[in-house]
Amino acid sequence: MTDTVKLTAMVKAAGCAAKLSPGILDSVLRRLPRPSDPNVLVGFSTNDDAGIYLLAENLALVQTVDFFTPIVDDPFTFGQIAATNALSDIYAMGGTPISALSLVGFPEKGDPAILEQIIRGGLSKMDEARCSVIGGHSIRNEDILYGCAVTGKIDPRKIWRNVGARPGDVLLFTKSIGTGVVSTALKNNRISQISLDAAIASMCQLNRAAADALRELESLSAATPIHAVTDVTGFGLLGHSREMALGDSAAAIEPVTLQIQANSVPLLSGALQAAKDGMLSGGLKNNREFLGDCVSFATNIPEEIRALLFDPQTAGGLLVALDPSQLDAAVSIFAKHGITAATIGRVLPKTSPILQVI
Repeated sequence: MTDTVKLTAMVKAAGCAAKLSPGILDSVLRRLPRPSDPNVLVGFSTNDDAGIYLLAENLALVQTVDFFTPIVDDPFTFGQIAATNALSDIYAMGGTPISALSLVGFPEKGDPAILEQIIRGGLSKMDEARCSVIGGHSIRNEDILYGCAVTGKIDPRKIWRNVGARPGDVLLFTKSIGTGVVSTALKNNRISQISLDAAIASMCQLNRAAADALRELESLSAATPIHAVTDVTGFGLLGHSREMALGDSAAAIEPVTLQIQANSVPLLSGALQAAKDGMLSGGLKNNREFLGDCVSFATNIPEEIRALLFDPQTAGGLLVALDPSQLDAAVSIFAKHGITAATIGRVLPKTSPILQVI
C-alpha cells in the first residue's frame, strides 16, 4: 500500500459499485429479444462467460467486458486484479485473448500518479497474457473504476460453455474461494497481511495455465472429456453452479443437479474467520437471496461455510464438469501446469433443488 492513498477507504466512503443483483439481471435478460444473426454462436441467453461470433469455419471471436471499483489499496495491484478478472472469461470459453480496450472512471481531482499505476498494473497482466491493449475509454467519475473489454480468438468447434454437464460427471475447481470476504475484511481493517497476500496472489493468477491444461487433456482423448466450464466470479460458487445446472433447451442440453461437497471446497487463508466475523458484502447477500430455493444444505454445514459458497469472487478459478474416467489424467495434467485442481462434487440427474451442498 502506498503512503499517499488507501483506495478501499475511498470506495467505502463513496459507496462500492457492486455487481448488479443476479435477480435483476435474470429478470431483464429474459425479456430481451435474442440475437437473430446465425453467426452468433453464444449470446446472453444462458449467461455464458463471453459471447462468441463466427468469422469463418475454423475461426470465431470471443468477447467479454468487466470493470469494478478498487478492492485492494495498492493501485498497481488493483490494475493487475481487474485485468486478470477481465481476461478470465476468455480462458473459461476455451479462447485465446488477443486484444483489449481499457475502461477507466476517475475523479476530476484525483492524483494522476494513481491512475498511471492502475493502468500500468493492467498492462502488466495483459502483457503476461500476450494480449495487446489497443485503446480504451475514460470518464470523470466520483468512484475509481477500472477494467477491460477483451477480444479473443477461438476455434468454433472447440468452445467450452457453462452448460452441458452430464450426470456422472465430476466437478473440478482450480482456485480457493473467499476473495469477497477478505476484501470486505480489508475495508474494515480485519484481515492479516498473510491472508491478504494469499488473496491477492490468487486474484492475480491468470486462468491461462488452467485453460492450457484442459486443452492438453482434450488433445489426449478421442472423446469429449470436458462437458462444461465456467469461471467463478461475482455470483459466487453456488451462483455459477446454478448456471451450469440449468442447461439450454435451445441447444437440447438437459438441466442437471450439482452436488457440492462442502469440506472439499478449498478456502483462502483467513476467509473462514472473516466469514465468522460477519465480513459479508452486499453482493453475497444478493447471491443468497437470488438462489433461494435453488439450493439445499445438509444440516451439519456451518453458517460461515454456507456464506462462503455464496461469496462473490474476483478473478476466481475455473469450475469444470468432467467425464469421471478422465479425472486422474486431468489432475495429473493440471499439476504439470502448476495448478492444484480440487474435486469438489459431482453431477446428478435433475432433482429439486438443482444445487445440493453436503
